Amino acid sequence: MNEQVQPAGGNPLFNPLSPDFIRDPYPHYERLRTLDPVHLTPFGQFVTSRHADVSLVLRDKRFGKDFVERSKRRYGDKIMDEPVFRSMGHWMLQADPPDHTRLRGLVVKAFTARRVEDMRPRIQEIVDQTIDAAIERGHMDLIEDFAFRLPVTIICDMLGIPEEHRETFYKSSRDGGRLLDPVPLSPEEIRKGNEGNLMAQMYFRQLFELRRKNPGDDLITQLVQAEEDGSKLTNEELTANIILLFGAGHETTVNLIGNGLLALHRNPDQLALLKARPELMPGAIEEFLRYDSSVQMTGRVALEDIDDLGGVRIPKGETVLCLLGSANRDPAVYPDRPDRLDVTRQNVKPLSFGGGIHFCLGAQLARIEAEIAIATLLRRLPDLRIDDVENPQWRPTFVLRGLTRLPASW
Repeated sequence: MNEQVQPAGGNPLFNPLSPDFIRDPYPHYERLRTLDPVHLTPFGQFVTSRHADVSLVLRDKRFGKDFVERSKRRYGDKIMDEPVFRSMGHWMLQADPPDHTRLRGLVVKAFTARRVEDMRPRIQEIVDQTIDAAIERGHMDLIEDFAFRLPVTIICDMLGIPEEHRETFYKSSRDGGRLLDPVPLSPEEIRKGNEGNLMAQMYFRQLFELRRKNPGDDLITQLVQAEEDGSKLTNEELTANIILLFGAGHETTVNLIGNGLLALHRNPDQLALLKARPELMPGAIEEFLRYDSSVQMTGRVALEDIDDLGGVRIPKGETVLCLLGSANRDPAVYPDRPDRLDVTRQNVKPLSFGGGIHFCLGAQLARIEAEIAIATLLRRLPDLRIDDVENPQWRPTFVLRGLTRLPASW
C-alpha cells in the first residue's frame, strides 16, 4: 500500500494493516493529526484523525453510509451478488434513514438501560463460573477462556439461542474482522466471508422456525413477530441483522476486556490503584475505552459536497474514514498526557461507541460486562500475571483492535 504523501523518513502515513501499525497505531495517529489531519489515501478515501473533525462527521446529517454505492465504487457493480456483501447491505449499521430508523426501532427495546441493568446478576454468575472452571489450573488464556465466553453467553441469552447449540458459538472463529477494514478484500477473503455468512444464515433460519413454533422472551422471537407484520422486516433483513447483533454483541466486548487487562498489566501503578480502590472501576472502563479502543475506525460517505472539513473540500460520494482511536488521544481534548493510562482521569468521553444515529446500541451492556469481568478477576485472582505483556499477539485486523490470545497465570 503506497502513499502519495510521504513524510520525512519515507514511511507511509496511513498503512493500517502493516504489522507495526497493528502492534501500536498511536504514534502513527499522532503523525497524522500533526502532519495531515484530513489525509487522502491512494484508494481515494479521506482519513480524519482529529477529535473535532471525527465528532463532526459522526453527527452531521450531510454524511451517511451509502453502503451499496460505496461498495460498487470500490469493487465493481457485481459485488452485491456476493452473499456477504448482500447481507452487510441489510445491516442497520450500514443503513441510512428511513431503513436505519425502522430497523433500529425494532431492536432498541432489548437494550434499554433498565433491561441491561437487570442483567447484572446473570453477568456476575457467568464471570464467576468462568473463573471457577479455571482457578485450580493456575493458568488460562484471558481471551478465549475468559473474555470471549461472557459476551457470547449474554448475546446467546438475549437472542434465545438454545443451550445445546452454544458450544459451536464458543468455538467459532474470530476472523470476520477483516470485512470492516478500509483495505479492499481479496477474492479469497470474500469467498471465506461468503462461507461464514451462508453457514450463519442456515443456522439462524432454522432458529427462526423454532421460535415461530415456540416463542420465547427473547430478541429473535420479537423480530420474527415483526417479520410477520410484513411492513417491518423482510426475511433477509431479519437474518442479516441477527448476524450483525451476534457479531457486534461480542466482538467489541471481548476486545474491551482484553485490551483493558493488557493496559492495566502494562501499567502496574494503575493496576495497584484499581485493586486498592475498586470503586474507581466504572471510570476506569471509560479510560480503557479511550486509551485503546476496541473499534478504531468507522466510515461515512459525503451525501453532498462538503466545502470545509478541517480545511479540505470533500466532494459528494467520497468516503471519509473516522479514526476513533486517534480522536480518543487528541491532546486538544485530553491535554493531560493523552498517551498515559490514568484510571482516575476526569471527563472522559470516548468516541469508541461512535456517535450520531449509529451510536452503539450495546454501549451500556459492553460497559457493564467489562466492569464486572475485570473487577471480579482482580478481586478473585489478585496475583494473576500476564505471561508476556511486551509482545502480545494482536489480531491482524485494524478496525476491530484486539488480541488473539493473552495467556496468564496465578
